[in-house]
Amino acid sequence: MEVGIPKETKDQEFRVGLSPNSARALCEAGHHVFVETGAGNGAGFTDEDYRQVGTQIVTQAAEAWNRELVVKVKEPLKSEYQFLEKGQILFTYLHLAANRFLTEHLIDCGASAIAYETVELPDHKLPLLTPMSIIAGRLSIQFGARFLERQQGGRGVLLGGVPGVRPGCVVILGGGVVGTEAAQIAVGMGARVQIIDINVERLTYLETLFGSRVELLYSNFAQIEAAVKDADLLVGAVLIPGYRAPILVPRSLVQQMRPGSVIVDVAVDQGGCVETLRTTSHSHPIYIEEDIVHYGVPNMPGAVPWTATQALNNSTLPYVLKLANQGMKALDSNPALAKGLNVQNYQLIHPAVQEVFPDLIS
Repeated sequence: MEVGIPKETKDQEFRVGLSPNSARALCEAGHHVFVETGAGNGAGFTDEDYRQVGTQIVTQAAEAWNRELVVKVKEPLKSEYQFLEKGQILFTYLHLAANRFLTEHLIDCGASAIAYETVELPDHKLPLLTPMSIIAGRLSIQFGARFLERQQGGRGVLLGGVPGVRPGCVVILGGGVVGTEAAQIAVGMGARVQIIDINVERLTYLETLFGSRVELLYSNFAQIEAAVKDADLLVGAVLIPGYRAPILVPRSLVQQMRPGSVIVDVAVDQGGCVETLRTTSHSHPIYIEEDIVHYGVPNMPGAVPWTATQALNNSTLPYVLKLANQGMKALDSNPALAKGLNVQNYQLIHPAVQEVFPDLIS
């Protein structure tokens, strides 16, 4: 099969769909891999690195896109819609619940679109979302700490504090992978940390990880309200696979936070869980609204592309090989991959996205 690896076009997205090692595995399996020139540069992989493993370097985006299987990292942007066509398999992060325009175009073009974030194992784990969730969770504290600095518009709070001065307060909405990783970094920095989650079993599990170092709270509005008011750094880490994230923090509550506090909403690629949060970019990561610093970059792991590309490929490569070997028939023998299917044959397939856009079901 011919496999295309276009260069990512999202703002400062330096990850690449396949690393040279992954491309080599495909070439050794008898497939033909076409990599757009410069696609790996941001992650530290040169065109020569790809040539040495047997891929063909192409100079135009269309030459990478015009293949049976296209492997990317982030969803196609409007400028790339022209490359989508019937019969093509697109394998990438899509997050369609937060993007009606892309959903409509994928239906109209006739491509088969498989989303990393909805590939789901029988135990409900999300193997292709997890590695980026780990990175995003860790980065949420790293970025949050930076934007709490006064020069960045924040309150001027050091998360770890110093002897004689209490540490900063980190409130994390959601105790899944993102929330757990965020808490680990925040605890390591010496911050006061609260995790709020609706799943009591998950809270019980988190107690085995953190003990008394993290305050574990059951999610209801009164609990969220009390915690958010005291937060120096609020991290949105809510995930309902395939669905738009619920709004847990309304504007009225944001208005009650201390001026200069920071919100980092990792759920932004699924619409965000804070009412005042809107999508930003690595070039312009923050804005101030209601006197609060808002960070809403949807591709946070793109900031560490060398690490993120390899972590992502460790999980995606087995599925890429299945698709390259069998095409769409791979879904018949792999239920986890089948759950990743969002759009096929001009139809919206994924149940969660169907619930978000019921009028697009034909």
